[in-house]
Amino acid sequence: MTRSAQTVFPVRAEGRILPWLLVALLAVAGAGGWWWHSHQQAQGQAAGQSHEGGGGRAHGQGGPGGRAAPPSPVSVQVARKQDIRVLVTAIGNIAASNTAIVHAQVSGVLQRLDFVEGQQVKAGQQLAQIDPRSFQASLDQSQGALLRDQAQLENARIDLVRYQGLLAKDAIPKQQLDTQVALVHQLEGTVKLDQAAVASAQLQLSYTRVTAPISGRVGLKQVDLGNVIQPTDANGVVIITQTRPIALTFAVPASNIPVISKRLHGGVAMPVQAFDRGGKQPLAVGTVATVDNSIDVTTDTIKVKALFPNLDDSLFPNQAVNVTLQLDTLHDVLAVPQAAVLRGAQGAYVYVVGADNKVSVHVVQPGAADASWVAVQGDLQAGDRVVIDGGDRLRPGATVEVITAQAQHHAAPAVAH
Repeated sequence: MTRSAQTVFPVRAEGRILPWLLVALLAVAGAGGWWWHSHQQAQGQAAGQSHEGGGGRAHGQGGPGGRAAPPSPVSVQVARKQDIRVLVTAIGNIAASNTAIVHAQVSGVLQRLDFVEGQQVKAGQQLAQIDPRSFQASLDQSQGALLRDQAQLENARIDLVRYQGLLAKDAIPKQQLDTQVALVHQLEGTVKLDQAAVASAQLQLSYTRVTAPISGRVGLKQVDLGNVIQPTDANGVVIITQTRPIALTFAVPASNIPVISKRLHGGVAMPVQAFDRGGKQPLAVGTVATVDNSIDVTTDTIKVKALFPNLDDSLFPNQAVNVTLQLDTLHDVLAVPQAAVLRGAQGAYVYVVGADNKVSVHVVQPGAADASWVAVQGDLQAGDRVVIDGGDRLRPGATVEVITAQAQHHAAPAVAH
């Protein structure tokens, strides 16, 4: 019995110790958690006091025991009345007003090129010279034949006058006179043929001077000196593109047709401004010349053609540009910066800063936009201060601090450092 009791006793003692050990561990863990939470709360309060510099009110808008929220810094701009252009934007392509491939009109050896690649030329200006010697020889031959036949005609006419006198005296038969009349007519026809041959030879000779068919800018030469050129050469001698003026074609919504047609028929110019592909750098200003005669039903647009003087060659054929078409001008309308217009569930609205520097929401209806300003209608008046920066952090009734441009300028270096 003694051995059996000794064997059971350690097991019962171990069964009592384990629950107490678990309770002790839980107590230690709870005490540690309470200490960590108290320590973090104390650090947070110390950091808050350090951030507020130890000053401020004990009670404020933040609630009992809290601090008042500082005013939100905002930038404002005054709503004003001004002229607003009604603009339509599009993407267009530049095209030459006319393009001509300069071909030789006779075959021959190219002796000279009389242009510099890239230069502006006038219509009729000589561009190249073909060897003229064979054509000059043909002209000389035709002129010689003309002189010969003119002499024969003159002699035949003299004989005709003589025969008419002899016939009056019955000195010759009438048949001889008729024969002479026929000879004169025959020689007159020969002279006309000779004159036509001379004119043709002169024309062929003139074709050895290759001239510009239109005014414009010449491209790169298509043939070198010493080569035999022909009228059938596909590339010709050079290509001329008429870039003064130069054309711009772009598409606008068909809904703009009534306004465009009315202004075109009234002789009112519609300015068109071309920008680079980034839409930032202005390139040139032109005017609408005409519109296409049908609407593209797949896109519900119509093509518009504008002309630009392009005296500085800022536009090139096949160049893609951004386009701004001015359809009209709204005079003396209420406008605000586009940055002031926000959008929410109630639609478009602006924040207006009152005399007490508190903001209120004013619903507006935006209209035409011109650069950074947009025409608006609604509960707004000229002179109202509208928020243009910082509005995304505001709520109606919030107090704000208006930051002037001068304050922003002085604050910038501090931020940089």
